[in-house]
Amino acid sequence: MNKIDYNMDDFIDLLREAPADNVFNPWWQNDLENDDYSNAYEIRQHQLKTYLSERINKVKILLVGEALGYQGGHFSGIAMTSERMLLGHLSNKGIEPEHVFKNLMPCRTSKAEIKKDGFNEPTATVVWQHLLNSNVSPYSFLIWNAFPWHPYSKTKGLLSNRTPTELELSRGLPVLLKIIDIFTPQKIIAVGEKASFCLTKGGIDHKKVRHPANGGVPKFKEQISFHLK
Repeated sequence: MNKIDYNMDDFIDLLREAPADNVFNPWWQNDLENDDYSNAYEIRQHQLKTYLSERINKVKILLVGEALGYQGGHFSGIAMTSERMLLGHLSNKGIEPEHVFKNLMPCRTSKAEIKKDGFNEPTATVVWQHLLNSNVSPYSFLIWNAFPWHPYSKTKGLLSNRTPTELELSRGLPVLLKIIDIFTPQKIIAVGEKASFCLTKGGIDHKKVRHPANGGVPKFKEQISFHLK
């Protein structure tokens, strides 16, 4: 087993222990309501490992979001990355499957009858499209979340998002620090307040930009463009 494989397998194992309450762990759990395959969690593991492995020794910028979302990593296994990207349905926006990874056939894990073209996360599309349009190599940036798992609403179910609690963010911090240790990015950018809070708590020097959600797209683009210079 080479070093890259060892690091990634060890890292995936680090993700095994997620907080139990209203949190979905896409790499170690199946979504019994919405997954199309009995080995869906293994597909997501392979996609995350490939995404990470292909960026070893290449990452210059680490973007840190808040938490995994049901329209993104819940089914793709990758932070701020949707099934629709992996399936090639966002080519019209300049986002190709090979921008995410090349050495594995991309696969959706949600049932096609729920979303024919796969789930699509608006924030993910904004972030990827803007970075690619800014001529940033897709293999020179890595996206992760302060809370790596998917927090969902108890009343709304698995196809919903909620803000992680401060305690949950503290549970995600060791994973975030491990990502930083593995990839040693030159620049770390927090996308939103929760990500910045977590990085500050970990004593990590970083820049902060507005989260694209809730009307924040123009400010996000303006601020991140400044930090990409």
